[in-house]
Amino acid sequence: MVTKRAGELRRIVLDILGAAGASDENAADVANHLVIADMSGVVTHGVTQLSGYVDAIRAEQLLPRARPEAVKELDGGALVTGNWTFGQVAAKYGAELGIRKAYASGLALVSLVQSHHIGRLGHYVEMAAAEGMVSLVCAGGFGAIDPQTVPYGSRTRVLHTNPIAMGFPVAGAPPMMFDFATTALSGVKVVNAQLRGETLPPGSIVDADGNPTTDPQAFFDGGAHVSFGAHKGYALMMAAEFLGRIFAGSDDYAEEVRGGDIMRHQGVTMLFAKADLFRDMDTYLDGARVLVDQVHAAEPAPGFTEVLAPGDLEARTRLERERDGIPLHDDVWQDLVDSAASLGLDIA
Repeated sequence: MVTKRAGELRRIVLDILGAAGASDENAADVANHLVIADMSGVVTHGVTQLSGYVDAIRAEQLLPRARPEAVKELDGGALVTGNWTFGQVAAKYGAELGIRKAYASGLALVSLVQSHHIGRLGHYVEMAAAEGMVSLVCAGGFGAIDPQTVPYGSRTRVLHTNPIAMGFPVAGAPPMMFDFATTALSGVKVVNAQLRGETLPPGSIVDADGNPTTDPQAFFDGGAHVSFGAHKGYALMMAAEFLGRIFAGSDDYAEEVRGGDIMRHQGVTMLFAKADLFRDMDTYLDGARVLVDQVHAAEPAPGFTEVLAPGDLEARTRLERERDGIPLHDDVWQDLVDSAASLGLDIA
């Protein structure tokens, strides 16, 4: 295990992205996003993603100096193209645009097409909560070319990991937020388990015949992800596919040479609403805080020492890693070293 301070890790990411051809503005957005993900304990969406971005730049699937723009704009919404830049850059642009429109009209809907991997969806709902906004972000389209998830009750791959996030501001506390794949596990966790010789929790994947298995290799031998929560998670997965791909129209903007198999048809939809849309902000915030306090005061069940609200763990982990540094698995650090070396940099 290697431990790095946030500032040092951010500088490493900036150097690698700069050497790979990213503009300073784009590199700063991506570096900030990846480091905050690792700070939050969401290591599947932190710097472990960086070498994949470098590979995508080399293959010209990702254009590291491109900037996003609105291609359709209404008073209460917009369709944004990322112009195949980094997903974090495009999604930040879309979120900022949506928040501005929601300030003006009370609520706004923004969809995003033609971008690479947008990273941790929780990043964008936290942005919105900091501006007094309730928000929802979901994404789909990842399985249009290479599906990796079976619909509930099937053994045939049709869908993908289709993430969803929501965020709500709370008075004097971190936002109540959640961010998760609608599959039982994210794709990165399955990959990491295989690389590290680990087994998966029961109910995470099925093999090529549709049988449940804990062996990550079975996924790469024709198996598939499954939805969390059986038919309920599957329904949310379908909702994310409809909002992200069908509603946003991401298929209409797909280009053969961009995005790679997973990101080419990616579509993202974001909803922003002022938290004081129907009641004054103080009343809303006080009610939100009372509810979170009630949850925290609930008596823990056997095997638990406390009851947390969604978002508490990420906020707590950020404080701990600000103090102690960010731990990186040896294979993640070696991946960074190798990626840097391929660009003529020595970070070892």
